Amino acid sequence: MRFVLSDDEYQVVATAAVREGLATGAFAAQAALSVATGRSRPEHALLRETLASVMQAAGQARRIGVNLNQAVAALNAGDPPTQLRWYAEAAARAVRKLDDLADEVRRRLP
Repeated sequence: MRFVLSDDEYQVVATAAVREGLATGAFAAQAALSVATGRSRPEHALLRETLASVMQAAGQARRIGVNLNQAVAALNAGDPPTQLRWYAEAAARAVRKLDDLADEVRRRLP
């Protein structure tokens, strides 16, 4: 099979191939087959991998929050130290940001 691309179009395909670690022809064939069979397009592979990493990080941040909650409960003697409160608030902010980022990545996926 042969097809013709303009210089600009070729550059877009070649750049995407490099990003995916494939030869230009292999990338073009993979992209064509993926679209023809209804599978996800190759340029979304990195985005999906990023989403998985963000979701894993969000889970780890939640576990940090659980540990902080347990530490505060163990103190059980009035207000926790200021530093512990700061860590708990920082963990909550991190989880919210990671959740927002994961939602944004998920919305951009086909």
